[in-house]
Amino acid sequence: MKRIPKPVFFIVAIFILLFSFSAVFGVSYYVGDNKENVVKGISDIRWGTDIRGGVEATFEPDGVDATDAQLDSAKSIIETRMVSTGITDYELYADYNTDRIIVRFPWKEDEKKFDVKAALEEISSTAELTFRPGNSYESTTIGSDGKYVYKTPTGDTKTVLMNGSAVKKAQAGIDSSSSNSKKSNYVVSLELNDKGAKTFADITGEYTGKVVSIWMDDIMLSAPTIQEKITGGKAQISGDFTAEEATALAEKINAGALPFKLKTSSYGSVSASLGENSLQAMATAGIIAIILISLFMIIMYRLPGIIAVIALIGQMGITIAAISGYFTVFNSFTMTLPGIAGLILSIGMGVDANVITSERIMEEMRSGRTLDGALDRGTKSSLSAIVDGNMTIVIVAIILLLVFGPFNLLSFIFGQSTTGTIYAFGYTLLVGVISNFIMGIGLSRVMLRAVAGYKFARHKWLFGGVKDGE
Repeated sequence: MKRIPKPVFFIVAIFILLFSFSAVFGVSYYVGDNKENVVKGISDIRWGTDIRGGVEATFEPDGVDATDAQLDSAKSIIETRMVSTGITDYELYADYNTDRIIVRFPWKEDEKKFDVKAALEEISSTAELTFRPGNSYESTTIGSDGKYVYKTPTGDTKTVLMNGSAVKKAQAGIDSSSSNSKKSNYVVSLELNDKGAKTFADITGEYTGKVVSIWMDDIMLSAPTIQEKITGGKAQISGDFTAEEATALAEKINAGALPFKLKTSSYGSVSASLGENSLQAMATAGIIAIILISLFMIIMYRLPGIIAVIALIGQMGITIAAISGYFTVFNSFTMTLPGIAGLILSIGMGVDANVITSERIMEEMRSGRTLDGALDRGTKSSLSAIVDGNMTIVIVAIILLLVFGPFNLLSFIFGQSTTGTIYAFGYTLLVGVISNFIMGIGLSRVMLRAVAGYKFARHKWLFGGVKDGE
């Protein structure tokens, strides 16, 4: 068996415990009455409408008889704002018969006043579409669809060359010049009004061969390179678009170029379907369950059980960190009851991985192998079974994300209300299983081999075997 330096056990264990502590409680300080987060914790998680309640509102065009396409564009921008801010538990519908958009979403994580009007400002303020030179940005996050979101223009990109009022409409289509190609090249066609056509001609003449980016508020939608001066008021944005991506970009551009504002025709708060004390009850039940699992693992498997408990704490730490926004490259995530169920199921997979490994080690020791031999054979023989089981869960979780995530592949069958709810289950399940690979399969085995180098741990009984000499 390949030996690992003995101090590695304590280094890894301390790292896991400190990381998990910071992931759960966060790290922050106060400047006067203002709280400044260094890293986010559980208190910074945005809870779903089923746990904490939220806001319900109906929007309608202000004094305009909107077309179905315009309603779709308005719906798209509301959805863009929610997804970009980490709101994944939402319901969003467009009623084309009455020109209404109905939305339901949870309260912000730090909401104390529960002011419905203030909450609506987060998603319903008028979107501003702008064209800017260059494509420099201040920060990058990852949206719930797994793709990069570039935020806040910097440098020359702060200059606004043209705004959305110049755009008459945007439409997704196929590049006519690629008709003979086997692969369809999807593009977004822009049609500008008279004033916009003149402005756009000046812009494309000045920035030929350079990048002119398109922004929705402070989020960059696209950054095409100007190929030539464009006159006539019509242009194409080309790239390696899929049909869905081209359609989504066109809808967002149309949303920023809407000739009307949305007004709120009705609004109100939504009560939590589980009751006000449900979160506290779930937290208490979770703590009790973790204590019981920890006692079971330690009593049954002794030293590997202790290491398994440390690994499970690390697994929960990673999952909570991925939800709260602890890692700045990931957006915070809306936590719902199905999301908690996914977290619990992934913890069960973590326990299962450690049980399989510990049982294989015990079997090897009963067959007469030395401690080192039992650890070597036991960890290797258990690996395939653990990987097979976890990979099955990974595949299921990815399917749930694709079907019930922002893509809404099968929402016409299951209903759009299932989108955010089941998406949360798939997300926490996937993150939990990935963290199980890191902790339950990776670092727990490192700790196991490292601690076996200490003289006090060189007893088979500590690894679930019989006492030496028996």
